[in-house]
Amino acid sequence: MARKKGREVNGWLIVDKPAGVTSTSVVAKVRWALDAKKAGHAGTLDPDATGVLAVALGEATKTVPIITDALKCYDFVVNWGAETATDDASGDVVKTADARPTRDQVQDALAGFTGEIMQIPPAYSAVKVDGERAYDLAREGIEMELAARPLWVESLTLLDADDNTARLEMVCGKGGYVRSIARDLGRALGCLGHVAHLRRTWSGPFEAENGVAFDKIDREAQEWLESQLMPLETGLTDLPMLRATPEGATRIRNGNPGEVTNGAEWGELVWVSDAKGPVCIGRYQGGTVQPERVFNL
Repeated sequence: MARKKGREVNGWLIVDKPAGVTSTSVVAKVRWALDAKKAGHAGTLDPDATGVLAVALGEATKTVPIITDALKCYDFVVNWGAETATDDASGDVVKTADARPTRDQVQDALAGFTGEIMQIPPAYSAVKVDGERAYDLAREGIEMELAARPLWVESLTLLDADDNTARLEMVCGKGGYVRSIARDLGRALGCLGHVAHLRRTWSGPFEAENGVAFDKIDREAQEWLESQLMPLETGLTDLPMLRATPEGATRIRNGNPGEVTNGAEWGELVWVSDAKGPVCIGRYQGGTVQPERVFNL
């Protein structure tokens, strides 16, 4: 018997992920509840983290790279005095320190963690090492040296502090590890540190306060869940929108360059629509758009 493939469901469902649940299991539950053929997410959250997990369904999965590249905001608490194997509270303590920073010392240190920085991901992360996930190697006790990678930190703000903790807000680009920020900030201050609490408050155009609670995701609530879906184009708000001519839309849907009625910068990534809705993501080429991802709606 052939396996049932599911329904064509297109759009975004924003989930306010609770702690103790993996991002993959959230996507699987959403797909099951909506009986959707295809689903994916735009940016993994650690199992212990909460907040925005943007789940793309159907043709919206073609817009995932746009949200992955967008700025994201994290609200997190760092505990001073200990470094852990995972750089968060779930890991074993590997080093301790008696020193504690003052509020002013924390504030002064933040400047070194903003702008374009180089960041080494945590050992327990999804980064691949010789084709294997770093967290799998770490669980086997294999020591490794992960390469530093660039990260854009738009802002890093001290929200509150006491003798043993600091609460911060970070707005950053793609590939940021809050756990690495906590670890490196603790080392810079000479007191060591790890993440005690982490929440992603927004990701691109999606906000946690508009997210669906995980315990409300169920097949019996399928109709209500569908009413919570955001349209595919919600994930494209950071791109210029161009309008295709009727003939241009037909050409684009067949994978060819098509004419548009308004313009952008030459070579700029844009999205194209017509009277029927989104047509494609592509590159503007002076009066036409070369499609890179065509939407089949």
